[in-house]
Amino acid sequence: MDISVVIPLYNEVESLPELEEWIRRVMNENGFSYEILFIDDGSTDGSWDVVKSLSKKNEHVYGTSFRRNYGKSPALNTGFRRAKGDVVITMDADLQDSPDEIPELYRMIMEDGYDVVSGWKKKRYDPLSKTIPTKLFNATARKVSGIKNLHDFNCGLKAYRNEVTKHIEVYGDMHRYIPYLAKNAGYSKIGEKVVHHQARKYGKTKFGLDRFVNGYLDLGTLWFTGKFGVKPMHFFGLLGSLMFFLGLVAVIIVGATKLYNMYHGNPYILVTDSPYFYLSLVLMILGTQLFLTGFLGELIVRNSSRRNDYEIKAEIGRAVKDE
Repeated sequence: MDISVVIPLYNEVESLPELEEWIRRVMNENGFSYEILFIDDGSTDGSWDVVKSLSKKNEHVYGTSFRRNYGKSPALNTGFRRAKGDVVITMDADLQDSPDEIPELYRMIMEDGYDVVSGWKKKRYDPLSKTIPTKLFNATARKVSGIKNLHDFNCGLKAYRNEVTKHIEVYGDMHRYIPYLAKNAGYSKIGEKVVHHQARKYGKTKFGLDRFVNGYLDLGTLWFTGKFGVKPMHFFGLLGSLMFFLGLVAVIIVGATKLYNMYHGNPYILVTDSPYFYLSLVLMILGTQLFLTGFLGELIVRNSSRRNDYEIKAEIGRAVKDE
């Protein structure tokens, strides 16, 4: 099969028939073998009934329905697990993503050799209250992830080599950082394509401004797990040791200052009367706690079934057999 189109949806009853017809036309015009996977994220407006109706009319339409609203990331992850096409295309169900982009996205994966191609809505039909925070968010994501060539991490229109979707796990609100997840999994050939952005035709957006706050928190999580996920002591242990050392040096200076003044007959105060003494103790206590946090993290990683879950790209010669 050439293409799997994964479409997460939540209360998009009006747009689904038009979207399915548009995708079907594009696929037929280009001679693609395909499947359309609608993942209903607990809709309450009859969207699931529309999906069932579309499935009866088009044998290439499949659907999965959640019992309640879990979010876009679980919906995408479910679609990825079910996708069978050589190339997996994701798009939103609100008709703001154009299925006419699919042939070129497919070509970039199959011919240009990209692992992931992310859409870039260079010209957006959104209010400034959305576009300005989006630009700041994407600038931060580029800096932290190291993927310098992406301008729109959160664009719903993306293409993936099928292998990529089977080796990443999208959870929480991590759908914003799927290219970063792919990079952490070893898929570094990530491209971008300028795509057409259409104004919303039906309903209203399901996302609020809180997504920008959550987005930065998730970005921090991804950065930490990607860099220190299997070696937490390298982060907590280093930071804790540094803080403990600074606190210890500060205590020695406070004590040495008192002894120096006593020896030379200068006025001096008790060590316990110095605020620097207590600041030093706080540094030493925090340093010890951070070091122990790293130690506990190492114990957790050591007992994790995925501590040696590394992806092998290829092998030459005799393969290692499991005992």
